[in-house]
Parts: sequence; C-alpha cells; structure tokens
Amino acid sequence: MNTNIKIIEVKSEIGAGTRGASLGVEAMKIASLDLKSDFFKQYDSVEVENVNEMLYDGAEHAHAKFIDGVLIMEERVCLEVYETIFDEFFPLVMAGDHSTAYGTIAGIKKAYPKKRLGVIWIDAHADLHSPYTTPSGNMHGMPLAMAFGFDNLECKVNDPKGETLDYWEQIKNVGIPGAKIFTEDLVFISVRDFEKPENYLINKYNINFIETDDVKKAGSAAIAKKALEMLDHCDLIYVSFDVDSMDSRISTGTGTPVPNGLTIDEAKVLNAELVKSPKVCAWEIVEVNPTLDTENRMAESAFEILEATGKSIVDRPVLAE
Repeated sequence: MNTNIKIIEVKSEIGAGTRGASLGVEAMKIASLDLKSDFFKQYDSVEVENVNEMLYDGAEHAHAKFIDGVLIMEERVCLEVYETIFDEFFPLVMAGDHSTAYGTIAGIKKAYPKKRLGVIWIDAHADLHSPYTTPSGNMHGMPLAMAFGFDNLECKVNDPKGETLDYWEQIKNVGIPGAKIFTEDLVFISVRDFEKPENYLINKYNINFIETDDVKKAGSAAIAKKALEMLDHCDLIYVSFDVDSMDSRISTGTGTPVPNGLTIDEAKVLNAELVKSPKVCAWEIVEVNPTLDTENRMAESAFEILEATGKSIVDRPVLAE
C-alpha cells in the first residue's frame, strides 16, 4: 500500500446543521502557518469543487436536507479518492462536514471492489441515521447508513417521499452498486451521543465499540492495536476522525461538541498509531468549524493531529500489493 500522500480538500458543509465547517480546511492551513510548519508544502493537494451555494436556496427535503447537493458531493469525492488511489497516492482527506466521508468509502471500494474494507470511526456520533430515522434531517448524521445501505425501517419515525427517496437510493449506489462495508467491519471509537435508532442498529449487529474510558484506561497505542485486531480479517482499512470525538472543552470549534471525549494527545497518538498499519489506505479529518472558535484553537489542535498522522503514514512500512 502506497505511502505517498496526496491531500484531498473537501470544503463542503452541505450536510451540516451549523454553518462554517467548509472553512475548516483553510483554518487548519492558517494553524500550520501559526505553528511554523511546512506540512502543506510537502504534499500535492487537490480541491473537490463544492456546491455550498445551494445553501442559499433553503432545504427542500425535510428528512434529508440538501440531499441533491449531498449526492453531487458523494460522487465528486468518490471519483477524486478513486483517482488518487489509481495514481498510487495515499488519500489524506480534509473535509468540512462528515457526510462526504461516504464518498471517501465509495471511492476506496471503486478502486478495490473485491477487497474487504474495514472502517474505524472516531467520532462522538454514530452517524447511522437514514431519512426515515433522522431527528434533524442533517445528512452528516447519515454517512455510515449510506455505506451499509441501511434504511432502518424498524425504527422509522419520518415518512420521506418522492424525490428524497430517489436521491437516497442513488446515494447508496455511488461508486459501485450496493453496500460498501459489512457491519462486522466497523469499529466505533469514543462514540457517546446517539439516538435510539442508532443504538438499535449497534445492538442488533453487535457493532464493535470502544468507549472513551477504554482509551483512558488502556492508552491510545493499546486501543489502536485493539481496533486494528478487530479488523484483522479485512484487506484494507479506512480511518475517519471527527474532531468532536475530542472532549467538548477542547472541541469548541465544531458544530456538535460532546463532553467526556478524547484529549488532544489521546487523539494524536491514536491516529498516528492506527495509520502505521500498512492496511490503512486512507485517512480523513472532518468538522473543524472556525466560526465557532474565536482563537482558532480547534484548528490548531486538529492540525497537530493531522501533521502527526501524516508523518506516521510516510514513515510506515510498505505493504506489498
């Protein structure tokens, strides 16, 4: 597996409920200058064109807000990730809201349709909602449901209709038709704020779950080893890091902060240790929102984690194809 990094910038916030996540990429770049780092000079980068202008039109689809725009972004991110892998680069994705992480997953599967993909989801939220179960309609709460192809009709509380459902079916088939991952190939780390429909799925499928307390007791390095062992049967692994996995006292600059999360050091070591595995084929950081953070501290913390993870990717052993 290649270790030549290419940065993919996704300045999209079409799936978020709070405005400002599209500015997170630039905020992390500014943080790199403040910290006197040359990280962004070291690697090629590409920006995926966004459709944030659709936000001015207002949301038409109550149970899947801006789903038409989200579909466009999933397809664009999927293609960029696919092409990055095809060109033998390691996709390091810096994204706004978490909805487009499904595009990353779809892109990996498009590049490796016959390989089994494991996902390590470091987040305060489970992101397992569908238009049928969402309490908010915000699609950054749905990327894993997209990846599994879940409607979760057993927990249905909404009645989406017409175009909403047409778009939802199209989203599920981005990249390659059908589900991209199996439930036994997901590991949650630090998820602690979920609604009943998500809890139902976690219990129904016995999804791998590592709590924040486990990280604090065992240490990040041991937890990274444990998470990788849980996915030992997978050919490839994708790591998705939402900054709201960190404690709300740290993650002030994100749209949905939650108490009892990771520290900056725990997050830094966890991500840097995870990507040492040559099976890890893509890494993503999401949901930095500098409009909620007057001193850009969140972006600085996020950049420190990004830089440490990037160094770990470059320094790791190469896995034969």
